[in-house]
Amino acid sequence: MVIEYIGTIIRSEVANRKERLYESQNRGVYMFRIDNDFVIDATITGGPARYINHSCAPNCITEVVTVEKENKIIISSCRRIQRGEELSYDYKFDLEDDQHKIPCHCGALNCRKWMN
Repeated sequence: MVIEYIGTIIRSEVANRKERLYESQNRGVYMFRIDNDFVIDATITGGPARYINHSCAPNCITEVVTVEKENKIIISSCRRIQRGEELSYDYKFDLEDDQHKIPCHCGALNCRKWMN
């Protein structure tokens, strides 16, 4: 385990409203879906894990684990990480139509060119 993705746990409906609000404020949005019903909103109250970037060839993986009846998101290494190497994981965004694609700039040899 490298780090836990922490923030405020909110319902999906609330996350949708907050995402629109943050975007209207030109604020970065840091949210991570736990399941179909809940999201961790790290935009205001999150820890440093929110700054880990996406990569198509990541050195970390994410998983939802249950600890004392609470779902948590942990980020773990999936290979040896060199000193000074940037941490990354695959965001695994849902696929979108061409109009809503988010370009990927990870630079990996196997880069998919899009994050979604």
